Amino acid sequence: MNERERAAGLAPLLLAWFERHGRRNLPWQRDPTPYRVWVSEIMLQQTQVPTVIPYFERFVQRFPDVRSLAAAPVDEVLHLWSGLGYYARARNLHDAARRVAADFGGEFPPTVEEATGLPGIGRSTAGAILALSRRERHPILDGNVRRVLARCFAVEGWPGERAVDTRLWDLAEACTPHEEVDRYTQAIMDLGATICTRSKPACHGCPLGPVCLAKAQGLQASLPTPRPVKRDKPLRKVCMLVAVDGEDRVLLEQRPARGIWGGLWSFPEFRDVDEATAWAAAHLGVHAGTLEPWSPLRHSFTHFDLDIVPLRLLLPRSAPAVAEPGHVWYNHRAPAKLGLAAPVAALIKKL
Repeated sequence: MNERERAAGLAPLLLAWFERHGRRNLPWQRDPTPYRVWVSEIMLQQTQVPTVIPYFERFVQRFPDVRSLAAAPVDEVLHLWSGLGYYARARNLHDAARRVAADFGGEFPPTVEEATGLPGIGRSTAGAILALSRRERHPILDGNVRRVLARCFAVEGWPGERAVDTRLWDLAEACTPHEEVDRYTQAIMDLGATICTRSKPACHGCPLGPVCLAKAQGLQASLPTPRPVKRDKPLRKVCMLVAVDGEDRVLLEQRPARGIWGGLWSFPEFRDVDEATAWAAAHLGVHAGTLEPWSPLRHSFTHFDLDIVPLRLLLPRSAPAVAEPGHVWYNHRAPAKLGLAAPVAALIKKL
């Protein structure tokens, strides 16, 4: 079987499998408008379907269309995203919704080229949205599809390399059928998520067994080629001032839009205890020796680990005002709709 025959045989096998085993009742599939598919595709980046489902349902209940999302304050968007991680996705989605409302009349752009001009939308995401919602033929190449194609066609080399990426896009184009493109798109993503998994793929139940070169050559474990090994992740350390007033409110500050937890609300952050003590004395009127260190809390990011040392500070009932903008006294009993960084939410719960 040559490559052209292998590519032509892939879609029929996938579609037959999808009819029996595919996921066809996910929340965004029940009413697959471009907006709903768009939200789901952004949430599904780096996140598994079971985790996304409750977030998606809450999100579209509050923001049922592009215009309602575009009109919302970003704090409320981040609040509904809290716990889902990768918060740049939420900020980009909000920015893109504003662009769509202003420039496209509230309708998702009609072409891949226009869609990829929006924040947070690349070629594969744009193609998936248009294929799943409008049944237009566009190849996609998310992580699951890369894995399926790399194994079926025994494509060696790390997919992050330009030549390998180009080769996989060419295969995605060759394999995408002209009919039933919405079902095919969902099918190949489902296969990668449930059968052709990163580790221990279920080759015995895979419909692509007859056309898979990796299976024929015993290469399933080595394909796709892993990313080159990096050094151990560095460890960083910060102190967070957990100031609590007599009404059990905590002091939060909004983080810069760029950087970790961009735009979310967090405890004031310092390099060390001395810096935190000086800030507390200058802004909250407390003296040295009143900060109670807690055990460090480790939080892992993609490129580094972060040790957070909480410094609890108990204040009198009447909390002092904080002059700087971007600070609030947060009442967990009647919480404002603010996006909280995950460690901050955990510390508030511990308090």
